[in-house]
Amino acid sequence: MKSTAVPAISVSGLTKRYGRNVVLDGVDFTLDEGVICGLFGRNGSGKTTIMSILTAQNFPSGGQIRIFGEDPYENPRVLPRMCFVRENQKYPDDARPHHAFEMARLFYPNWNDELANELVDAFNLPRCTRIKKFSRGQLSAVGVIIGLASRADITFFDEPYLGLDAIARQTFYDRLLADYAEHPRTILLSSHLIDEIADLIERVLVVDGKRIVVDTEADELRAQAFSIVGKESAVDEFAAGREELHRERLGPVASATIRGHITDDDQARIAALGLTSGPVSMQELIVRMTQHYSEGALR
Repeated sequence: MKSTAVPAISVSGLTKRYGRNVVLDGVDFTLDEGVICGLFGRNGSGKTTIMSILTAQNFPSGGQIRIFGEDPYENPRVLPRMCFVRENQKYPDDARPHHAFEMARLFYPNWNDELANELVDAFNLPRCTRIKKFSRGQLSAVGVIIGLASRADITFFDEPYLGLDAIARQTFYDRLLADYAEHPRTILLSSHLIDEIADLIERVLVVDGKRIVVDTEADELRAQAFSIVGKESAVDEFAAGREELHRERLGPVASATIRGHITDDDQARIAALGLTSGPVSMQELIVRMTQHYSEGALR
């Protein structure tokens, strides 16, 4: 039986213009409650603009957005249910971490002090230093802590890892997944480190050319392509009539990324041609698909 629950996020025909510059043109997607979604795209593709509009920090030029079925602008029923962690978040010059957390506690009804304190220790965040003296990574940690400890019904993370080292980023991923398991909510996570978060996300959105070009479940996306490697003549024979996303050559050897689900018959033919096959990482697949869309081959 199909669910009649109101989506956490519903976007229809969203456009955004700055003068003559069109940033978004007809963006459509919905996100149900309790989903971790990756929002991907190249720099300047409109990811931050989408999130700032959804959180009522920017205004659309056209289209409709709904958060839990309501317009979020100046809506006290909706705004406290959303947390937006931006890469360039600003704090008062004399603010220390506890000041930022106290303000968050006042705004977010699900705020959890115990989790915030645990995360301060996990990120080795200095408690008494003014935030303006923090490193880029420490500043990112403040935002990550607010995003997780707010336990908002929808949390937006816009490049939350900037300045965080590999250990700190893994701490963020581990704590996000653990707290999400205990307190499910909708999380929209924008990142260029696609493969690092690939195991976290359940849904994938890719924005390019001012609109959404990929909107699918993560597992479905992973199965949408495979690679083959071997003599280029054999690669040509196997790839004939198939949608080829990318090819690389080294002497007589070629590697091709083929779009489609690989079947048992495909595997048998690959073996007969002396080729080898393998999966394609989510990051490579999204990059190749985005390049392919930009070239107009998938229109």
